[in-house]
Amino acid sequence: MSDDYANRSYGEIPVGFGKKPGIVVVDFQLGFTDPQYPLGGAPLVMRALENTERLLKVARRYNVPVAVCNTAYLNEREMPYWKITAVRETFRHDHPSAALDPRIHDPAYDLTVCKKGPSIFFNTGVSDYFTKERVDTVIVTGCNTSGCIRATSIDSFSYRYRTIVPEDCVGDIEEQPHKDNLRDLGRRYVDVSDLATVLAQLEDWHRQNAD
Repeated sequence: MSDDYANRSYGEIPVGFGKKPGIVVVDFQLGFTDPQYPLGGAPLVMRALENTERLLKVARRYNVPVAVCNTAYLNEREMPYWKITAVRETFRHDHPSAALDPRIHDPAYDLTVCKKGPSIFFNTGVSDYFTKERVDTVIVTGCNTSGCIRATSIDSFSYRYRTIVPEDCVGDIEEQPHKDNLRDLGRRYVDVSDLATVLAQLEDWHRQNAD
């Protein structure tokens, strides 16, 4: 963090872990995780996928609410004005790349939604689900850090959730935008953490709430 931001008190107050966590998994669909597709297989995204898979195994064992999304459209007419050719051509309901990666998706457990904008919270009902589940802390995972992770994190903040972003559970096409966006989110809205710390927090939460 630069001295100018620090001198103006940016990032001074941690968000912290609240009374009940929920996890959102953003856009780990085959279009991003399968290298045969134009946007697929970026190293940081694949690292995030592997770490999120580990996180979700623990979360589901402890009955933590999980919401998973992909991004897909009926046709280009339904889409927002995306500037990415690959999104316009492949993010369709009938395209195989729209399917969620089975490594992170448990359809019998997860709330599964299809989003139409960058944030998992935008017009999806995820916030309603978390309200019913009494979630006050949202752990954000998925891709891409500079796009849909940033948008999801800001919406989570706006809904008044404590928001935690484990750095190694989110990924992007390039490392610099990944770092830059996490730095800026961490200055204002979220706690930037890591998988090991979040797993320890889940273990502690589970111990405190075990019957």
